[in-house]
Amino acid sequence: MDNRPIGVFDSGIGGLTVLKEIMEQLPGEDIIYFGDTARIPYGTRSRETVIKYSFQCIKFLLSKDIKAIVVACNTASAIALQEATKAFDIPIIGVIEPGANASVLATRNNKIGVIGTSGTINSEAYQTKIRQLNKSSEVIGIPCPLFVQIVEEGWADTDVAKLAAEKYLMELKEHNVDTLVLGCTHYPILRYTLSKVMGEDVTLVNPAFETAKAVKDILKEKDLLRNDVNRKPSYQFYVSDDPEKFRRIGGNILRKEIRNIEKVDIENL
Repeated sequence: MDNRPIGVFDSGIGGLTVLKEIMEQLPGEDIIYFGDTARIPYGTRSRETVIKYSFQCIKFLLSKDIKAIVVACNTASAIALQEATKAFDIPIIGVIEPGANASVLATRNNKIGVIGTSGTINSEAYQTKIRQLNKSSEVIGIPCPLFVQIVEEGWADTDVAKLAAEKYLMELKEHNVDTLVLGCTHYPILRYTLSKVMGEDVTLVNPAFETAKAVKDILKEKDLLRNDVNRKPSYQFYVSDDPEKFRRIGGNILRKEIRNIEKVDIENL
């Protein structure tokens, strides 16, 4: 057993959807979360920059003596995860593989849509993984960059979100996809709007939920779960900019007040 905390990082606030699932599925575990809010979004950055930022986030979390790292950012998972697992001797779990696995199990007609940032979609990480799991799959990836800003402005259930979704998802509807992977951590917050636009026959896959399941399985397999699961856990939050905005929006995502939050200068650590 290992009573050290789990480390989670994301380019900003969206990774809290992953954190929320981990909190629910591993209720006794301490967690340290880092949101790189000064440098969001990662989705428009070059491969080299995403790897650099991801390594800085990982090194920061390692300084907190964590036992495993969750890359809650889809872009970082798509671009930097493979490099990170080679560079660091610690379990590192991304969101791509769990989401891809779930989509293959969910589809009935083998037509799967993936939405995400430009970085995630252009990396073809989801598309490649899904096709590896099921060679018969037709996978259509659509970048939806405005969704991140819509969520962070608190407009998830507004006409603005609905109009953007109708525009972005038109091609997926024309291809008759029956499964849609929410390939950005912000997107589960848009679940109601996306479901309304796509229709009730389309299954939405939330990689955040699937990732939390994977984290639980890996910690159990490696004998890293806490031995006192009935205790009250500790949650510590760090950001690289604007802690008050993080506290406000993050509290809405987690449905609880965020108290332990500190700002750090990630570039100069």
